[in-house]
Amino acid sequence: MTLRIYNTLTRKKEEFVPLEPGKVRMYVCGPTVYADAHVGHAMAAIVFDMVRRYLIYKGYEVHYVTNFTDVDDKIIKRANETGEDPMELANHYANKYLEHLAQLNVMPADEYPRVSREIDEIIHVIQGLEEKGYAYPVDGDVYFRVLADKDYGKLSHRKLDEGLAGTRVEEDERKEFVGDFALWKSAKPGEPSWDSPWGPGRPGWHIECSTMCLHHLGETIDIHGGGNDLIFPHHENEIAQSESLTGKPFARYWMHNGMLQLGGQKMSKSLGHLVTIDEFLSKHNGDALRLLIFSGYYRKPVAFTEESLESAERSLARLRSALRPTVGDQSTGPDADALRLATEDARIAFIQAMDDDFNTSSALAALFDLVRAINSARDAGVGGPFFEAAQRTLRELSGVLGLQLAEGAGGDVGVAAKPFIDLLVSVRSDLRAAKQWALADKVRDQLAELGVVLEDSREGTTWRFDKMTG
Repeated sequence: MTLRIYNTLTRKKEEFVPLEPGKVRMYVCGPTVYADAHVGHAMAAIVFDMVRRYLIYKGYEVHYVTNFTDVDDKIIKRANETGEDPMELANHYANKYLEHLAQLNVMPADEYPRVSREIDEIIHVIQGLEEKGYAYPVDGDVYFRVLADKDYGKLSHRKLDEGLAGTRVEEDERKEFVGDFALWKSAKPGEPSWDSPWGPGRPGWHIECSTMCLHHLGETIDIHGGGNDLIFPHHENEIAQSESLTGKPFARYWMHNGMLQLGGQKMSKSLGHLVTIDEFLSKHNGDALRLLIFSGYYRKPVAFTEESLESAERSLARLRSALRPTVGDQSTGPDADALRLATEDARIAFIQAMDDDFNTSSALAALFDLVRAINSARDAGVGGPFFEAAQRTLRELSGVLGLQLAEGAGGDVGVAAKPFIDLLVSVRSDLRAAKQWALADKVRDQLAELGVVLEDSREGTTWRFDKMTG
């Protein structure tokens, strides 16, 4: 089976062939750290974590880099408002974001470069562009000469005049062309600045990612990722800078995730239209957010609503249900054979779906088919090697999507409650044996209110958490 990826640059699915056999160089644009991250930021992190995990599952060695923008107008504005040092403020939110990623089971990047630590490299890149005629200084500022780049616009597929329409362009009569963008900004009072050949100042936004890619991954990378709101101008400008400097293709495959939408609109810090990661994790398990995202298509918008979250929680409970132990010991026969075949079919279907541009909704469908087969086999009394293999396969494939499938709220609640729930289930079984149906139903119903679901079968009664209890 061959992995095919939709390439924003060519607008078609292409067979994935890395620059170096068996190895993948991958860069994903990270957040600007000036406030608490929201679940929209988490979507990008989760999507590309899934991509990375699947590449590793396919046998690739992945060098994964994602950055922090810790020098930016928004950071400076927020620091001035709060009276904090801009670098300390950015460092606080960067570290908090890393904690959130760990809570969401996002694998740590191999490197987390920050703009403030790359200033010398950035200056070197700007000097190279100036020497080649692609950049020009004006009174301590340096601009990129857009008209010198003959294929500018090839990622967004916009003509230059179309690209400028409806976008924020810095008005500056000193620029040669209205679309030229800043590589270096001269220092202003109250802003952090660094010495440079053009005087004290700080980098523009776009040059940072070009520099960090070059510095940490080389002149050409395999995959460049980010939200689709970055296609223009950020990623377009990255291509212009990088390829003008090196004369080589910047990234072989450009991948962009859709936006997480709240009430039909993209989540936005500036508009105050968001749900922070802290708020989400106070009420939900990180797996629920992954299932919400993966139930759709990574390139499309995802609706973040109470209904979609409830659906994700139900899906999580379904996956967990298949991990309950069996009380049967039937290891041969038609039911055991059917489970073995279902396990093989699920793996094949999962890989086929993921090879088709990371079609996670179809991959999840394969997992739910396996869940159905496992639960049916358990009800039929199947146990032994095939049952254990089916559950291992479910855990393995779920892990490729970064799902942990942990029961209970934070794990500890489930462990602490287990003896008491077992006791109540035993009491209810005694009540049923004594035909005291009303009391038995009362036990069942009150456990259900606490998020504990009882399931009766011919082998006895089992229970599970339907949702988090804390």
